[in-house]
Amino acid sequence: MDEREDSADSDALPFAAPARTLEPTAPLCWLRAGLEDMRRAPALSLGYGVVMTLLSALIAALSWRFGTLGLYLGLATGFLFIGPVLAIGLYSFSCQIEAGQRPVPGHCLREGGRHLKDLLIFSMVLLVIFLIWARAATMVHIFFPVEADYGLRELAGFLLVGSAVGAVFAAVVFTASAFSLPMIMDRRVDAITAVITSANAVLRNKTALLVWALIIFTSVLAGFATALLGFVVLLPLLGHATWHAYRDTIDASAWPRHAAPDPDSSTARG
Repeated sequence: MDEREDSADSDALPFAAPARTLEPTAPLCWLRAGLEDMRRAPALSLGYGVVMTLLSALIAALSWRFGTLGLYLGLATGFLFIGPVLAIGLYSFSCQIEAGQRPVPGHCLREGGRHLKDLLIFSMVLLVIFLIWARAATMVHIFFPVEADYGLRELAGFLLVGSAVGAVFAAVVFTASAFSLPMIMDRRVDAITAVITSANAVLRNKTALLVWALIIFTSVLAGFATALLGFVVLLPLLGHATWHAYRDTIDASAWPRHAAPDPDSSTARG
């Protein structure tokens, strides 16, 4: 297919992929499916979790060592932003399992290279938002009590303002990234279309996606509460579950696949 044919096909595609209507309990099904993927590829999933946890520990250590309290809070919240990009490999593992294949890391590298441009564009957008939030976090520090002897009451304003600002940034990033990266991995689609598709799906399924966001938020809290050790299991679980969330929510059948090793295996929810 030449460039003119590709352009014609692109013009015939809709502005965004349609979203299915979800039940509020749908995220629980995604978690069960993600857990099944981990069971079928335990070494790869947990190995990936170890690598991502070590990267998270490095980010946390650097921000604690060189940043102010406000910057540290910003970087810690920014973990929610970087997480979807780190999980790309897990989407590929789940895609291979769904296709009836034995998941291998090399496939992730090959597939990632095919749509590196859109992944880089998306990563740069996340990075810009992350840096803006880190800067906003330092500005929030002005609400930190100036008294040497302060209690929770004096600290409440700082915590409330910081949480509110962080919630706004997290909501924007969650809406844009909930389904966009799995769609980029799965289909020949540009980053803008994927982001619009994700935002549309979130807005059409507010209750289910709120449940999903709370599950992710709780998992992040659990990971930090266990000194990052919980991330070894939680990050692969969320990554696999996100793939199933995309497959359950987005009807991207109008866009051609990057690679479909077994077309028959992908039609069940295609």
